[in-house]
Amino acid sequence: MLISGRVIGLHLLIEHQQRPEPVRRARALVDLGLEGDVHGKKKAGSHRQVLIVDRATLEALSLQPGDLREQITVEFPSLDTLPAGTVLRVGEATCELTGPCEPCTHIGQLLGVPDAVVFQQNLQGRRGQLARIVATDGDGFIRVGDAVTVLRSSDLTPV
Repeated sequence: MLISGRVIGLHLLIEHQQRPEPVRRARALVDLGLEGDVHGKKKAGSHRQVLIVDRATLEALSLQPGDLREQITVEFPSLDTLPAGTVLRVGEATCELTGPCEPCTHIGQLLGVPDAVVFQQNLQGRRGQLARIVATDGDGFIRVGDAVTVLRSSDLTPV
């Protein structure tokens, strides 16, 4: 069974509290995240190196790519059903999902929604998947339009 999708948006958060910058490509750094993003870690091993969100989630909440502070926006409807430990190929990067992203208390304030508490509650179980970069090929670039493919998952038949 082949499970796949594609990258439809990339964003780098250059400074905290600012709107993420859309980019056409980003370089993945093994065990650190995306080059130039404030979530990139100086200390290797963090489980929150990148956030991946499916377009359907954004559309259901009337949001645009980057609104949830995700670095990678995908067209991949089964993303939120994949268990931690699932390995994805995203462009020239290999990412291991580390689990769902819990909505932070200030995400609604950053977006200027009328009721930040209700917005946070609506995001429960819908804010995408956290991942870490476990390998790269070539220069390690992820580009808008790149394929996203499940390489391995404990809940799936080998792909």
